[in-house]
Amino acid sequence: MTRIVFTGGGTGGHIFPGLAVVDELKSMSDADIAWIGSSRGIDREIVSGHGVRFYGIPSGKLRRYLDIRNLIDVFRIIAGCFCAFFLLLRLRPSVVFSKGGFVSVPPCFAAWLLHIPVITHECDFSPGLATRINSRFATRILVSYVDTRDAFDSKIKAKVTVTGNPVRGAFYAASAERGRAFLGCSDSELPIVMVQGGSLGARQVNDLVAGCVDRLCETCIVVHQTGSGNADQTTSSQNPIVRERYKPYPFIRAEMADVVAAADIVVSRSGANAIWECAAAGKPMILIPLEKGSSRGDQVENAAYFVSKGAAVMLSGKDATAEQLLDTATTLVRNETLRREMAGNSRALGAARPAVEIARIVLETSNKRAGVAR
Repeated sequence: MTRIVFTGGGTGGHIFPGLAVVDELKSMSDADIAWIGSSRGIDREIVSGHGVRFYGIPSGKLRRYLDIRNLIDVFRIIAGCFCAFFLLLRLRPSVVFSKGGFVSVPPCFAAWLLHIPVITHECDFSPGLATRINSRFATRILVSYVDTRDAFDSKIKAKVTVTGNPVRGAFYAASAERGRAFLGCSDSELPIVMVQGGSLGARQVNDLVAGCVDRLCETCIVVHQTGSGNADQTTSSQNPIVRERYKPYPFIRAEMADVVAAADIVVSRSGANAIWECAAAGKPMILIPLEKGSSRGDQVENAAYFVSKGAAVMLSGKDATAEQLLDTATTLVRNETLRREMAGNSRALGAARPAVEIARIVLETSNKRAGVAR
């Protein structure tokens, strides 16, 4: 039986797109699929919960600045390389597919040592350090944006294919009716503003919502995914309108696609997974990117691209205030023409099914490998 190993993790943004490809592979073949991720964090819970066999390895972060943790993490990365090598030696996959994150580097390196083809996918506008390292070991490099190709040198650029970012099939088949029923507002005609900060939440986004939720609830229903552990940031307003229309959740999992489908506007960080899921659902977005300094600046680049295509408004720097969030959301709520135009632009960006194309590329590589083995 053909065996395919996926690797990646650290956040849901690295895992959920990979699982979208897993779903397509299962519909196309009977391949045995396993996942190598971090032995710490949320990787095991998400992947195993999706019915995929999971193997955890030690992992460390590759920081580009001086930090004592770099010394400790070097040993974790080395240990991860040994673990990944022996795992792959035992599993003998026909291909390794990487969805990014620092945990993906040891399996990609080990696969290269074992002459197993590696396919790596970069979801952000500019490639991160893990992808730059993995690209040295990869047979194919898949990217979400045409401009990303130019970030690689000429030797590597020849291996690059633009596919878009894989999105779970649930977002293409979601139901706004089911979403409203889950939220308990089926009988309401008020527009819904959905606020999300990624799988781990975002305290800055939560603070901005807290600063304007009383006034925002005057015109709409506010659905707020705070992130696990951020329950302290939900509003305690005694205003009866807010208590009726403000709906906080630590984390929405199975129902997320339907909730996004029900939303009229999505307020979000601009991690690749979140924005491409919103695009698949055709939603206008208010994006509050994690700034450069707190990150490598990839979220600002992602947001700028969606703004340039007329699908989003970006609030960053001095514009990322509760007042600006209120003004921007209220403008979109009241201006249905603008909202529809942005929704159409968003839908156009998310119309393709990248997970299907990526699954075909993975299977094609796997079949070639199997043919050589025979």
